[in-house]
Amino acid sequence: MQAGPVVACAQSTSLALEGLQNRLARRAAGAARTAQEWPAHFVAFDLLRLSGTNTTSWPYRRRRAALESVFAARRLSAPWALCPSTIEADVVREWLMTWASVGMKGVVFKRLEDAYRPSVRGWQRYKVRETSEAIVGAVTGSLVAPRTLLLGRYDTDGRLQHVGRTTTLAQTASNTVAGLLAPGRRGHPWTGWSFSAGWGSQEKLNVTLVEPELVVEVGVDVARDAAGRWRHPARWRRARPDLSPADVALL
Repeated sequence: MQAGPVVACAQSTSLALEGLQNRLARRAAGAARTAQEWPAHFVAFDLLRLSGTNTTSWPYRRRRAALESVFAARRLSAPWALCPSTIEADVVREWLMTWASVGMKGVVFKRLEDAYRPSVRGWQRYKVRETSEAIVGAVTGSLVAPRTLLLGRYDTDGRLQHVGRTTTLAQTASNTVAGLLAPGRRGHPWTGWSFSAGWGSQEKLNVTLVEPELVVEVGVDVARDAAGRWRHPARWRRARPDLSPADVALL
C-alpha cells in the first residue's frame, strides 16, 4: 500500500509533522519514549500492490475499491487508518472547514480512471489558505530594498516570537515596505538570534533587524509546527500601517 504516515501530538488535538521527524531520529529506548509521546497512525491513501499483484496499472477507482476491501476484510483500525475519499464537492468543502483546525492543510484530487503515476503528475492539490497579520521584525536584503520579511507575533509573556517568513517580494511591495521600515535599535528583541532559510533547513539567513512596528497582512496555509510557526512561506498581501503591533493576535 502507498501511504502517508501522519503524527498527532498526544498532548493536543493537532497534527505535527515534526513529531514524526523526531521519532525517525531516535533509536532503542529513545524511540520507545518518543513513540509514547508522539503516537503515529499509518494513513493509507492508495494501493500499489495486492497479494503480489502490481496494481499500478489499475484505474484509481479500482485501486480505491481494493484498498477499502483490504481494510474491511482485515478489520483494520487504529493505528491503521484509511484516508477518506469522496466525489462529492459539498463533502470536500466540509472537510476543508473541519480539518483545517487540526492541521490538515488541504486535499488531493485524482482522476478516477487514471493509472498510478510515480510522482504528483496527474494530481491536483488544493491548500487551505487564510489571511493573517504579523509584525515585521527583520528583513533579508537591505532596508532600502527588502527581499523577504521575517515575521513575528508577541506571545502571552510579551516576547516577540518569530512565526515565519514571506516569499520574495515583488518590486512594488519591496518599495512600499522600504518606506515604512526603521532600523532596529539597541535592545531589539531578536538581537543575537539566527534564522534558518526555511522550515527544516540548516542554512542560516543574513538578516537586518528592523524596529518591530510595521504590521503586514499575509496569506498563509494552515500548516504550523508545534511552536505555532508557519511551515511554509507567507505570501505578501499588503502593509497595514493603520494597525499597531498591539492589534495583532498573540501567538
